[in-house]
Amino acid sequence: MRPGERVTVTCVDIDDDGAGVTAPADGSEPRVHVAGALPGERVAALVEHVSTHAPEAWARLATIESPSPARRPPACRAFGACGGCVLQHLAYDAQLEWKRARVARALAAVDVAIAPCVASPRPLGYRNRSKLVPAVIDGRLILGAFAPRTHDVVDTSGCEIAEPPLDDTAAALAALLDRAGVAPYDERTLTGELRHVVLRAAHDGRALATWIVARPLANGPALAREFRAARTEVIGVVEHVNRGRGNAIFAADTSGDRTLDGAATIEDHVEVGGQAIRLRLSSGAFFQANRDVAALAYAAISDALAVGSGERVVDAYCGAGGIALLLARAGARDVIGIEAHAGAVADAAASAALNGVTNARFVVGDVARELATIDRADVVVLNPPRKGCAPEVLAEVVRLAPRAIAYLSCDPDTLGRDLAWLAGRGYRADRVTPFDMLPHTPHVEALAIVRR
Repeated sequence: MRPGERVTVTCVDIDDDGAGVTAPADGSEPRVHVAGALPGERVAALVEHVSTHAPEAWARLATIESPSPARRPPACRAFGACGGCVLQHLAYDAQLEWKRARVARALAAVDVAIAPCVASPRPLGYRNRSKLVPAVIDGRLILGAFAPRTHDVVDTSGCEIAEPPLDDTAAALAALLDRAGVAPYDERTLTGELRHVVLRAAHDGRALATWIVARPLANGPALAREFRAARTEVIGVVEHVNRGRGNAIFAADTSGDRTLDGAATIEDHVEVGGQAIRLRLSSGAFFQANRDVAALAYAAISDALAVGSGERVVDAYCGAGGIALLLARAGARDVIGIEAHAGAVADAAASAALNGVTNARFVVGDVARELATIDRADVVVLNPPRKGCAPEVLAEVVRLAPRAIAYLSCDPDTLGRDLAWLAGRGYRADRVTPFDMLPHTPHVEALAIVRR
């Protein structure tokens, strides 16, 4: 098999990137990954890359000879070109089944039952945060997304995944910046100004805008005022300066941030058990992108842990503090939240005040080092980034000897690794529940309740 060759293959599964994939290599031909193909489909495809390290090849879909009964028309017109929601052509119930199977595959070495994947109440219009890339296409500035495996920008206007009113807000901002002559940043020539735009929507339809620039815009405050006058849902505009050479959206140094107009933060909430947990969110703070599914996951954590009135809770990687505040209100004696992002900790502390919570405190720092300063915990919550928990974090958690650990993971593979490590130290999960936090994407979150 060589690049440029046309092949006809039958896909049997979906890989972790959302592409259809053939059966594992049998020694004569490599396993082929075809973006846009579905399990059970026989397709013709053009080979684009053949690995020199493993029997794997990647191909571009040409024609579908026998479509899957689970194939559906994609909702977004940018589907295929945009690399965001690559499973829009797969029926939603089939997406849920595949995500459960993906978690089960990642946890195959761990003796644990896998529950059905919890569906999103809104498979479309659920994403409360848009991270957009500027580019000039056909002579005008647009805000879009990178095409898969490239830095080519695709126009994503009309996005059906973003929560209203984010798509309309983005279109208005792109038009305003285009008229003002703001140039997209070019990472090769280091020219231009605008690197990214981040829009965050709250439950009530209000929005906070952050534009990330290579250098401060001289006319930034005037543009922000004009933008807010045109889009009344925008309660504030923040400018974040990122002078780095890499692809990270936000720089670690936030000292150059300035509020161009209006508010610097936005208030959102998660409703659990009929009660709203109020959250103050700054532009860079972490909060789950799907508010509805976050509420379902938070409720599952609270129900499973059943925190008692005399118990101490430690919430590692607490972000803006949503889970910590829920457990504090559920009756814990005290709650300690740990987070490396200083802005998120400031948000969590402000959110505690909004909710009238006095039995929770939040600290900034490395999770392992901060855990080492705590003498004991009855319950620990872990919600780490994709890389999972470092061994020193898990070692500190075991030292605290909690009766239970709630581990909310955004990567099944690192969850499987960490559950195996904990099992070797006397902590076992009897059930893992997947949550569809990001419908139409390969992403799946999973909640493990681990008991001593």
